[in-house]
Amino acid sequence: MTEIPPSTDSERAAHIGGDRVSVLLPLPLAGAYDYRVPEGMTVADGDFVSVPLGGRQARGVVWGAGTGDIDEKRLKDVTARLDCPPLPAVSRRFVEWVAAYTLSSLGPVLKMAMSVPAALDPPKPVSAFVLNSNPPKFRITPARERVLAVADGPPRTATDLAREAAVGTSVVRGLVEAGGLTTVSMSAGPVTGRPDPDKAGPVLSSDQEASADNLVDQVNGDCFSATLLDGVPGSGKTEVYFDAVAAALKQGRQVLVLLPEIALSAQWLARFQSRFGCPPAEWHSDLSAGQRRKTWRAVAEGQVDVVVGARSALFLPFPDLGLVIVDEEHESAFKQEDGVIYNARDMAVVRAHLSDIAVALVSATPSLETVVNVADGRYGQVHLPDRHAGAAMPDVEIVDMTQDKPASGRWLSPTLEKKLAETFAAGEQAMLFLNRRGYAPLTLCRTCGHRFQCPTCTAWLVEHRRFGRLQCHHCGYNVDLPERCPACDKEDTLAACGPGVERLVEEAQAAFDGVRIDLAASDTITSPRAAAELVARIENHETDLIIGTQIVAKGYHFPLLTLVGVVDADLGLSGGDLRATERTYQLLYQVAGRAGRGDRPGKVLLQTYMANHPVMAALTSGDRERFLEAETNSRREIAMPPFGRLVALIVSGPNGTAVDETARSLGRTAPASDGVRVLGPAPAPLALLRGRHRRRLLLKAAKSVNVQNVVRQWLGRNRWPRNVRVQIDVDPYSFL
Repeated sequence: MTEIPPSTDSERAAHIGGDRVSVLLPLPLAGAYDYRVPEGMTVADGDFVSVPLGGRQARGVVWGAGTGDIDEKRLKDVTARLDCPPLPAVSRRFVEWVAAYTLSSLGPVLKMAMSVPAALDPPKPVSAFVLNSNPPKFRITPARERVLAVADGPPRTATDLAREAAVGTSVVRGLVEAGGLTTVSMSAGPVTGRPDPDKAGPVLSSDQEASADNLVDQVNGDCFSATLLDGVPGSGKTEVYFDAVAAALKQGRQVLVLLPEIALSAQWLARFQSRFGCPPAEWHSDLSAGQRRKTWRAVAEGQVDVVVGARSALFLPFPDLGLVIVDEEHESAFKQEDGVIYNARDMAVVRAHLSDIAVALVSATPSLETVVNVADGRYGQVHLPDRHAGAAMPDVEIVDMTQDKPASGRWLSPTLEKKLAETFAAGEQAMLFLNRRGYAPLTLCRTCGHRFQCPTCTAWLVEHRRFGRLQCHHCGYNVDLPERCPACDKEDTLAACGPGVERLVEEAQAAFDGVRIDLAASDTITSPRAAAELVARIENHETDLIIGTQIVAKGYHFPLLTLVGVVDADLGLSGGDLRATERTYQLLYQVAGRAGRGDRPGKVLLQTYMANHPVMAALTSGDRERFLEAETNSRREIAMPPFGRLVALIVSGPNGTAVDETARSLGRTAPASDGVRVLGPAPAPLALLRGRHRRRLLLKAAKSVNVQNVVRQWLGRNRWPRNVRVQIDVDPYSFL
């Protein structure tokens, strides 16, 4: 990545009345626009302002001095400076870096930093109530007497008074009207408490303590560092980096922790509260608009010490960030595929570099990019080779499905069924893992062969029998499951092909009478609250068998979970893309790590039709380093990332002819030089997505090539219709 010096808020230049300023708006425009600062107003770089744009008012950020390109007579005045903390200099530099790296306009990147426009306005005061020191006479009832008793203290809201007095809010309102209570204004309460960095944590093992000391030293070093915290599942990586969090808090600085599945963070949040005495602030899409407004503003004002969030939390306006943690750094969920396309893991390293602070990348199965950065000396490393408290890693065995075949119409091998029965008989818990939502991935007619396909995507409709629907997992299109084939009009001829997790639930219910089953997929676990309820049921042993997709593969600690069965270990290997083998290994290793984390030994069974595949050999032998070495050598031989550069161009539009013409034009003008090769155009695997036709081109370059400059010049040689979009994906992860 390009080296950029750290930035500070000393870069905030002031602009007085009559000055030209450049204002960047969170819109897909060519760049910042010039405005004039009116007499009597002073603004500074980073200030949020309101400016006229066309016939409306728009909000943006003062980005610096104006360019002077616009005639003075056409210049418009800044309308107002908003009562909000400025966007820090480091955030502005980060916006510029992300835009340059991803070949995006500045406006859409700024929009991610201004994701809650309502937070730019000061919060409205909250109405609270206190006792009237000189009340008129009014009727006293037992309910009113209780309210008056609890109101003898600091101001409180009507809801708080009613709850403490065990009355309805109408009683409180009646007392206000009667003159017994006086209304006062009160600022909104804090988003969360202040974590206590001095609160004692659990006793660490010698390996954990050494790793924690290393991370603490990086935090206290007051300079940029990137460190891989590498440890087997159950080794206590979270407790180790909590010591680094405490070190940053002791400096009075803020901390950001990125998690790939924030909706499934129930156990992590409980551990944080136990360690620091209060929960952190959360940032993810399940928050209400009010919560997002309050949290964004509190972060900007420095009133929030720790934020745990999804990838978008990286763009929050931290005024004094002191540490960034990327947990499960290998996860593809950190890659944003829509809008501005970026990898939050890589951008977290950039954000830390710009602030001259430490970043820790945490994983039991680190990405090959991170492994190579460690080997090349760009990142440091601390390693936890053993599980905490003496727990052993589970035994991993292969179930060769060519030999150990399930009964017709079933998906669990006799070996796995037997082991499940033994587990339930011992009073222990099991997990069945299949990374496929719904009941069946394909539904067809047995009479005419008709297959149910999405009308706007190149994808089969997935049957969700629980809801009686056929659904597209790409665009969300869904229809009721029909009783007749729409092609031949035959009744009762529709067949579900292949298993999804819903079908496994049905099979397990038939095979194990009375076993309590929980289904865990993104269709069923749709919020942090639902995830917390699932975790509580498992921890309280209210469930015996968890059947789930990849959302249950990481981070969980269930002491009674001793058996993990992977129903289709080959599923990811059919992806055919650059990282298919690596991702399959990571996912299976992570899900295997859920077994045997307590004092009972664990067992993992991998059902596969490719028993001799290198991934299966690596999982059964436990030889991760050998697998990584082979994968590294394979990538190096063909100069693929991290030993080369890739940039994908995705051409899309509603008109297939226009898309093809644009793609062919890009192909004809493709750069041709040493170290650069362009493949395509070719139809994307999802050639139709959400009603848009799609074609792909892939630029492959040597690692030394500045691919951003190459692509920028390439696109500059082309023009395309307004209804055709060319998306640029630097360092692509998905090849769909």
